[in-house]
Amino acid sequence: MTIVAKNDIVQIERLGLGPFGTNAYIVVCQETKDSVLVDAPGEAPKILERLIGTNPKYILITHDHWDHLGALSQLKSELKVPIVAHPADTGNLPSTPEILLNGGDVITLGNIQIEVLHTPGHTPGSVCFLIGKYLISGDTIFPGGPGKTSSPSAFEQIVESITGKIFALPGDIEVFPGHGDSTLLEKEMQAFETFSSRPRKPNLCGDVLWLSS
Repeated sequence: MTIVAKNDIVQIERLGLGPFGTNAYIVVCQETKDSVLVDAPGEAPKILERLIGTNPKYILITHDHWDHLGALSQLKSELKVPIVAHPADTGNLPSTPEILLNGGDVITLGNIQIEVLHTPGHTPGSVCFLIGKYLISGDTIFPGGPGKTSSPSAFEQIVESITGKIFALPGDIEVFPGHGDSTLLEKEMQAFETFSSRPRKPNLCGDVLWLSS
């Protein structure tokens, strides 16, 4: 449990949970104490404990993979707040979302605006959440590379999502991924530039690293 961002407007806390230490994020408006949970990997009591003193409003889902959803049903039952997800990723969710997201949508949390980026590739409905200078990226982009892809076409799709939507953002944005530590967007842009300057292996997909694939 680590506070990864904090200023007068917003606090973001990261919790590594479940069998794979998948990241959940709690975003809190500093003035109103309204909060959202991003992903629900497991260990619901730990999440509920960290939400004490805040006003939970939503559970936001970055994508539909089970390692991000282990505590979703319990948290939905206890918090009684809407689940929010992209329509392309609703089929595998253990609880039906009440709110469907599309790219360009904005979620208001107290004095905070959370912008939705639809970034397909890892899954069809993968989304990232932009909060000022912070991007919660799910499994779309990590330090050193994109999220895992299941086919060459999915890899091309995730590269298009990253270059067209994420790399269009300012380089000083801090990226908080679905697993592991944060990274700076500028660093990922530079690594991708090296990757794109070299010949690409045919049918590239799976776990890809910009500097060694």
